[in-house]
Amino acid sequence: MGFLHTWLLFTLVRAADPPCKLWETSDIPQLRKDGDVTIGGIFSFHNSWEEIMPTFTSKPERPKCKSLSLREFQNAQTMVFAIEEINNRADILPGVSLGYKIYDSCGSIEMALRASLSLVNGENASLLSCQRPNTVQAIIAETSSTPTIAISSTVGPLHLPVISHFATCACLSDRKKHPSFFRTIPSDYFQSRALAKLIKYFGWTWVGALCSDNDYGNNGMNTFIKAATELGVCVEFSEAFFRTDTREEILRIVDIVKKSSSKVIVAFVSYSDMEVLLGEIAQQNITGLQWIGSESWISDMNIATSKWQHILRGSMGFAIPKAEIRGLREFLTKLNQSSRPDLYKEFWETVFHCKLPSQQTVGSRSMCTGNESLDNVQNQYTDVTELQIANNVYKAVYAVAHALNIIISCSKLDTNPCKCLEKVNNTWQVLNALRDVSFYTKTGENVFFDKNGDPAARYDLLNWQQGEDGTTEFVKVGFYDASLKQGFQLSFNNISIVWAKNQHQVPVSVCSESCPMGTRKAANKGRHVCCYDCIQCADGQISNETDSVMCLKCPAEFWSNKWRDACVPKLVEFLSFEDVMGIILVVFSLLGVSFTLGIAVVFFVHKDTPLVKANNSELSFLLLFSLTLCFLCSLTFIGRPTEWSCMLRHTAFGITFVICISCVLGKTIVVLMAFRATLPGSNVMRWFGPLQQRLSVITFTLLQIVICVLWLTISPPFPYMNMNYYQEKIILECNLGSDFGFWAVLGYIGLLAVLCFILAFLARKLPDNFNEAKFITFSMIIFCAVWLTFIPAYVSSPGKFTVAVEIFAILASSFGLLFCIFAPKCYIILLKPEQNTKKHMMINHK
Repeated sequence: MGFLHTWLLFTLVRAADPPCKLWETSDIPQLRKDGDVTIGGIFSFHNSWEEIMPTFTSKPERPKCKSLSLREFQNAQTMVFAIEEINNRADILPGVSLGYKIYDSCGSIEMALRASLSLVNGENASLLSCQRPNTVQAIIAETSSTPTIAISSTVGPLHLPVISHFATCACLSDRKKHPSFFRTIPSDYFQSRALAKLIKYFGWTWVGALCSDNDYGNNGMNTFIKAATELGVCVEFSEAFFRTDTREEILRIVDIVKKSSSKVIVAFVSYSDMEVLLGEIAQQNITGLQWIGSESWISDMNIATSKWQHILRGSMGFAIPKAEIRGLREFLTKLNQSSRPDLYKEFWETVFHCKLPSQQTVGSRSMCTGNESLDNVQNQYTDVTELQIANNVYKAVYAVAHALNIIISCSKLDTNPCKCLEKVNNTWQVLNALRDVSFYTKTGENVFFDKNGDPAARYDLLNWQQGEDGTTEFVKVGFYDASLKQGFQLSFNNISIVWAKNQHQVPVSVCSESCPMGTRKAANKGRHVCCYDCIQCADGQISNETDSVMCLKCPAEFWSNKWRDACVPKLVEFLSFEDVMGIILVVFSLLGVSFTLGIAVVFFVHKDTPLVKANNSELSFLLLFSLTLCFLCSLTFIGRPTEWSCMLRHTAFGITFVICISCVLGKTIVVLMAFRATLPGSNVMRWFGPLQQRLSVITFTLLQIVICVLWLTISPPFPYMNMNYYQEKIILECNLGSDFGFWAVLGYIGLLAVLCFILAFLARKLPDNFNEAKFITFSMIIFCAVWLTFIPAYVSSPGKFTVAVEIFAILASSFGLLFCIFAPKCYIILLKPEQNTKKHMMINHK
């Protein structure tokens, strides 16, 4: 039952479906010529149109176009010229003539779509059937990106090739959305990246950005901002506008430009929008800005007029390379007032400001005389010095011709061209052939399309300079070739560049000044990364390049210099003989040696006197010798520490001081034993005679030697670069190796000193004129006080002061022993010789 219902419904629909028909005739092209194969064209002959309000009682009337564009008229005539040139050649499409149908879009997307559908359907199609339309094989369209996108999206599914000569939007390279689109002008993707590299090259990190509020401007600016951001360039503002915006909107953008701090403005703007913007900027007299332009206006002679010179002088930007089309000027100027199409007549009246006889009188225009000639006219139409866009039209037509030539293989001898044309069955054949097209123009330029339908991206870098006659000249100062390797794509000629205000020095456009070496960037929260503060690197860190984002830490043995831009070796500090402190300690050490030797001489000269004999001359001389060694061993602590000096200084100190204290201890014991021997029946001195005294000194010393040998064997002292006390310098010192070994040596000396002090203290009141026990007591008090004070001072003193404290302790204790024990004796020997007699000794003993 369901199947029957479906069948009946399908039958009724088929019966009610009328044959396909056109509801009205297609638009008539502004320019046309019949041929075996037809190429379509859509150009904005007029810049604007008059809207006709609908009455809703009849079909809407078509908008009336106005304001003829001489530039677009030249582009259309270039297409006609290229087709005529191909038809006259025998090497391309022999036996086949090309025709054309060229429509006017009036700068309207709606009319551009209407024209594209007219080209697809064909204006001579039967009113009864649309089965076989008379279509074109390719469309050359259009001068801007937005209408081109609409055209390509409309005819793309029909596999009809669309070749644009000036639609640069990168979005058109998307093969999924625009499978049949080609162009003879590079994509804005390459131009946007080229502009970003140009900005970076001149060190501009703070720029403003303006763009047309259409597909051309918005897509180009988005690509530019992305590329510029990757290169470390910040965009202060980015504003879009269109020529039909209200004056209030244009003034708002002008006010942003006026108040901005950036000195460089990147304008990705179409030439028609640029004229509107410049009008308002000129009224407010905003000058001194460095303008960087896109190809749409940077090479436009209409903008480079005297009224904009004071604003745009020094402007720079990328443009399509200049081109030459031989014979084009002659073709353009052969038009005359008798040409049939109405478009030609409108052109004639526009150029010569007159009225043709067949036209209705307009205003105060006079009648054309018939003597007018384009040979003497200089305007955008006749100017062939800047043919960048026209050359792209020329290449587009030749690309279609070469694609057709691949499909069709006829010769001039073929009498039936229709047989050749049978090979062009579908437009997809032309589409496939265009992908393989590769040819050279008469000027030697290689024309081909990549997988996205784009040509090779090559640009001239133009600089606006003032000529001798006061007019603006486009001077080529460099070029950009995207096919080259990175680093070689952008290059400059040896030509001086003129900047804004006729300056010859590159302008500066930064949010923050460049951070010099020795500093780093510190970003400000909430602001662009290009707006930063310059913070000096911390101690021990450097930055050896400008605009560094971080400081580098110096290696352990290096430190930053005062400018923080280089690491220098740290100052190695140790107690040297050149230091003031070292010199003072050396002087005191040598004084101690001198005093000791002097006393030894005095004792040697008076060795037979009772005083010297009573004080055990043998131990006295040994004590003087050990004190000399104590003074001298302090010198081993001064100078650059080495492996041998580190081992020598501590062992020499320990052994010499043990000899010294052993001698003092022996003298103390002798005093005690001497007075014990005077008691009746005592024979103590027999057990502590000279031999026992020598053995005691040797025994005490051997114990210290054993401790030192164990210390040097197990963990000896060694030179050590201490970096813990100071960051900016290295303390070269002797590491003890084993702290236990050092304190064992020092502790053993302390033990002997304490024992000596106790014995001397006990013998201090024994009656004898020459009793030295009390002097030994004083010397031991000084000795112990010095070394007890030494311990905290040694631990807390940094660097070379540690060594100085140890030397001071050695010298102080040595001087204490020397003066306390020997000064009183020298005083008697030299100044009181009358007391240095045996009789005096006996009197005091009694």
